[in-house]
This record gives sequence, C-alpha cells and structure tokens, in this order.
Amino acid sequence: MSRPLDAGAAGTFPADRTLDVLVPTRNRPAELAVTLSGLAASTSRERFGVVVSDQSDGAPPWGDPAVAAVVRLLRHRGHPVLLVRHQPRRGLAEHRASLLGRSLARYTMFLDDDVWLEPETVDRLVTAIGDLGCGFVGNAVHGLSYIDDVRPREQAVYEEWVGRPVPERVRPGTPEWERWTLHNAANLLHITRRLRLAPGEWRAYKVAWAGGCVLYDRAKLLAVGGFDFWTHLPERHQGEDVAAQLMVMSRYGGAGVLPSGAYHLEAPTTMPPDERGVECWSLLDSANRSPAAATTSSTAMLSTNDTR
Repeated sequence: MSRPLDAGAAGTFPADRTLDVLVPTRNRPAELAVTLSGLAASTSRERFGVVVSDQSDGAPPWGDPAVAAVVRLLRHRGHPVLLVRHQPRRGLAEHRASLLGRSLARYTMFLDDDVWLEPETVDRLVTAIGDLGCGFVGNAVHGLSYIDDVRPREQAVYEEWVGRPVPERVRPGTPEWERWTLHNAANLLHITRRLRLAPGEWRAYKVAWAGGCVLYDRAKLLAVGGFDFWTHLPERHQGEDVAAQLMVMSRYGGAGVLPSGAYHLEAPTTMPPDERGVECWSLLDSANRSPAAATTSSTAMLSTNDTR
C-alpha cells in the first residue's frame, strides 16, 4: 500500500523560478499520471515547479498509486510539486485564474491533464519564448490515431514568423482565424516531417490559438488581466484559454512552435455538453452584450483539446 502523500505547502511554493507548470484536472487519475510522467522525464535544465489543481467529483487523483508515484518522482528530480483541491467549481476560467495566482515564476505553462510531453519540450518552449520575446508560445497537441490522415487543405494556412512575432488582432471572420485548422488531427506532425528540421532546430509559426500546452510570459498575461474575466461569466462557459491567448496576442504577439512535443491522449472529455455555454472569446469585443447573450456557434472549433 502506498504511503500518505504530502500535498506540499501552498505558502512556500511560490518562488522566483524561471517556470511553473500549472495542471488543472478533473476525474482523470490515469491520464494525469501519464501527463505527470512526461514532466518527470523532462530533460529541462530548469527545476520548474508543478501545481496540480483538482476539481474531481470524488476523491483527488493523487490517492491513486500511479499519480502519487510520479509526484514523488518529480520531487526526487528536484521539482517542487503543490497539490491543491480547488472546490467549489466556478467554471474553467476561474480554475485557471486560481492556478495562475499560485505562481511567481517568470513563465507559466498551462498543461492539460491529458497531454504527454516529449522530454525536450519544456526546454524548447522556454528557449523559444526567450528568443521571440512574445506573450506566449504553444505546442498544440498531436492525435496519433490520425497519423495516416493527411489533410493538405487544412495545412495550407501554415505560415512561419520571420523575425519576432508582432501583435495581431485575431477574431472570427478574419483570415487569421482560419489558422485553427492547423491543429486538427496530426497536421503538425505532417508539416514537421515536410520541413525536415535538423536536431535541435525549431520554427515559430502563426496561430489563431494553441490548445493543450501553452507557455506564457506571466507578466504579459497578467498585464491583459489573466483569467480574471471569469467574474463576468456564467459558470457554464468554454474557450477560456482561447480568450486569454487572443488578448495576449493582440498586445504582445504569440506563436506556435514546431516541432510540437505534445501528444493528446485522446481521452473522452470530462466536460459534458450540458456544462458548456458561453464562448469566452465572444466577450472580447462585446461591450454592449451580456455574457448570457453570447453564442456557442463555434463550439466545434473551440474544443481546444479535441484533435478531431
């Protein structure tokens, strides 16, 4: 039987580190164990911190022996880990806001609880955001069950940044919005193969947004309000990460990074249809509209952790 697991001290976790990885989770002990195992195997030179914030309907996932074992491994390898039970649930944006409030690191990576990262991923993203100087960089997720599903039409919108990313206003109806198709299926793997990148080489490309694994310059994310827009939302909403990225991108720019080391576990969503509602991005230019009036017409496009 596994020994009791120390949750960590919330008061001493925040520190002047280069990076904290923030993992919101709910009802996914098996997937969370895989996600944390990717972090534990990281070759990063940084001793990044990890916060796991749980909103499961039952017991927290670190009671599962596999999750507990990987938490211990992370700590053994020098990464402080804080385990938080965040209840009651007030919606996705509030959950992310609470996670962000636990970090003092220069960079914060939001990592979904069903994404496995290759060992080089953390270092590559930290290097990329340092070189690019933008507000965020992302590794959108691959769906390996789509490895033989090649989609040239969806990949046609791929465009690399020449120099540093510049601020962009990306909204529905603009050509930039159509970049969302890049992150479907296994498109990024197919594009990466075509580029024939040398070992250690990476490219920054233009995005509408990135789902699953996004590293922010924390100060720049906070400068646009972080996820504090949750106070203006009904509890039923989605696309909160999209809204935050659009705000950051409009002021500081953002980029996707190839190769992506993020792999989607393709697990069923833990957010049933009756808990979805307002698309958060729809509030960005809607000063005269109430949150309740926002539509969900783009639900298929804004299911950001669905590789389709």
